[in-house]
Amino acid sequence: MPNDEIIDAVGKVTEALETIERARGRLYDFHQLTGHADAQLGEAADRLEDAGATDLAEELRESIVGRNVIEGRWTFQIVEEYDETYWEEVRAFERRTRDELLDGTPHLHESNMKERRRTHGRRHHEAQPGPGH
Repeated sequence: MPNDEIIDAVGKVTEALETIERARGRLYDFHQLTGHADAQLGEAADRLEDAGATDLAEELRESIVGRNVIEGRWTFQIVEEYDETYWEEVRAFERRTRDELLDGTPHLHESNMKERRRTHGRRHHEAQPGPGH
């Protein structure tokens, strides 16, 4: 059994990965919201044209609709680059750390905390789910 310092250190790596997962989710929110806004701007251009504001409709289509959000990239490319250069590396490191130091056991820090905090013998404080769960 690994010592508490190792368990705590690996737990901190896992905690950081969980925070990165949350950030990645927000990056996907950014990606989808920006894509939706681009579609809305396309619809706005159509309505401006239908309303007779053809110069503004054309300007909107040519200068903003389909535009890169940062130099050379749409949001899907930002997500891909984040995944490939950061998220995948952190995930692999967290997994390797667990494999090398904890025999691959996930959430050992939390498991130990649960064991310390639960009330033994009390319903809904069981160490593991019962049969059929």
